[in-house]
Amino acid sequence: MQMETQLKYAIIFTRLSKIEPTEIIDHMSDPRVAEHMPLLTFKWDEVAVAKFVATKEERWSRDGLGHWAIQSNNKYVGWGGFQKEGDEWDFGLVLRPDAFGLGTRISKKAIEFAVADERIPFVTFLLPPSRKNLGALERLGARRIGEIEYDGATFLKYRLETE
Repeated sequence: MQMETQLKYAIIFTRLSKIEPTEIIDHMSDPRVAEHMPLLTFKWDEVAVAKFVATKEERWSRDGLGHWAIQSNNKYVGWGGFQKEGDEWDFGLVLRPDAFGLGTRISKKAIEFAVADERIPFVTFLLPPSRKNLGALERLGARRIGEIEYDGATFLKYRLETE
């Protein structure tokens, strides 16, 4: 029984290009997802997904790291990962509403990746002020370092040391 439970909730990071565009469109078109994404100001369609995936793949080519598609039990549950912003590696995670409960588990797996990667001495997190439940982030060891403006929106900025 324990083995079945472990398999059921296995988290897999893969490339966004391996996910059907309709899965991403459905995910990103859900108003519950947009509620905490102030920069999401456009309609998701096949053109938007193609541009999104191409941009994320470019980050992989340029930086050797980027955002993954995330699967649980072989089902797409969202995307997230590390994106280089200047000299910092920012971690983002955008889950489907039916997978919101997997956020801590996915984040822990990603942070383990960051700790093992010598290029990443610390990770930053940018969260919109609409996010009120930040206890899990603090339990991971992240500390709030202030607010910043990014593309015209205000975000709470957290930092987690990985060394």
